[in-house]
Amino acid sequence: MSRTSGAPAEPAAAPETYDWLRYAGVFVLLFLFGTETFLVSPLLPTIAGDIGVSEAAAASSVTAYVLVYAVCAPFLGLLSDRIGRRQTLLAGTALFIVSNAAAALSTGLAPLVLSRAVAGLAAAAAGPAIWAHIAETAPDRFRGRALGLGMALFSCGQVVGVPLGSALAGIAGWRSAFVALAIGTAAALPLLLRQVAATPRPAAAIGAVRAVLAGWTDPALRKALLVNTVFHAANLGAYTFLGALLVHRFDLTVAELGLVGILVGVGSVTGSLAAGRLGDRARAAGRSHLPLLGLWGVLLAVGVALSAGGPGLIAALVGVTVWFVASGGFVTDQQTLAGTVAPELRATSSAWLTSTMYAGTGVGAWAVGAFGDVSTGTLVIGVGLALLSALGGLAVSHGLRTPADTGQAAGQRSDGVEEAAESV
Repeated sequence: MSRTSGAPAEPAAAPETYDWLRYAGVFVLLFLFGTETFLVSPLLPTIAGDIGVSEAAAASSVTAYVLVYAVCAPFLGLLSDRIGRRQTLLAGTALFIVSNAAAALSTGLAPLVLSRAVAGLAAAAAGPAIWAHIAETAPDRFRGRALGLGMALFSCGQVVGVPLGSALAGIAGWRSAFVALAIGTAAALPLLLRQVAATPRPAAAIGAVRAVLAGWTDPALRKALLVNTVFHAANLGAYTFLGALLVHRFDLTVAELGLVGILVGVGSVTGSLAAGRLGDRARAAGRSHLPLLGLWGVLLAVGVALSAGGPGLIAALVGVTVWFVASGGFVTDQQTLAGTVAPELRATSSAWLTSTMYAGTGVGAWAVGAFGDVSTGTLVIGVGLALLSALGGLAVSHGLRTPADTGQAAGQRSDGVEEAAESV
């Protein structure tokens, strides 16, 4: 595989044992980022009424967060690769505190949208740096589990953080939710200062623009990013209409849809943790090519099909759970790939994963919405693109195979033949 810049200086040799608490600071941040990403949606009616605008206008604050993150993340990921994780992570954390405090103080639409844009910028600086920090400091045999736990905590932000934030907003007003986010982030800052060490970075070998695009010149990363786009067009593109789909099929209430959201989170957490553990076991057995990438696409297709066309509510709810087990597993494997394939591009690659995720979500939502019937659109686009991503995942996995993988597999087959011959 081609490389476009010198590999960064790796931290000191990782210990054989793994202390999960050494990542407490970044894990807290991931939980808060997960909460922040999904918190505004349930608060939109309250926010809109308080600042005197329509809900559609207030929703532009969500667009500002997502758009700024998607555009800026690759450039800030490169900054992390160039100057170090600690600097960009701490700068993003400080900006996250400021942005949430500013949101709490907003008295009109313009300052609210601006504060959300700054929050997107903060997450774009800190997020890729967090994933790169975990990938390059966790012992290799625990890397998948460390990344999986981080992804699980991000998902917990939706399952636990959003209901807590909404409850707090119901008691003390919507501004209190953003105050709590600012306080929680500030509380994590001392942990980050102690746990995220400064590491020397290599001198830049190429210009900034070429470096930002370098991930697309690496064959494995390019395939992974394309598969990521297709997977999330099926996954999050179809998820945009999940509430409407379940109301259309089963006439669920808003409260019942909230319970479905718990299944979404449980599935995501389960998939993230399972993918991390299974991936570590595969690498320990000499299979370093992420053999489960294709499986997640197949599971996504099954989950979407059951949700949109399964026989009855129970089947649909099982489908939702399977859907997000696949989602959590796929994202964890992709972050593992981004942190392993090209060490010199860890943060930049992680940032591109998020940017292509948002791009795929937009395309998928548009495609599903183009159908007159939401169930038909979800089945055609969700299942079709999920199966396409499964084929792409198999191609990525095949491209990651090394002679060692092939040799070990052949050796295992040979051992099996010899054992069978001896038994005869």
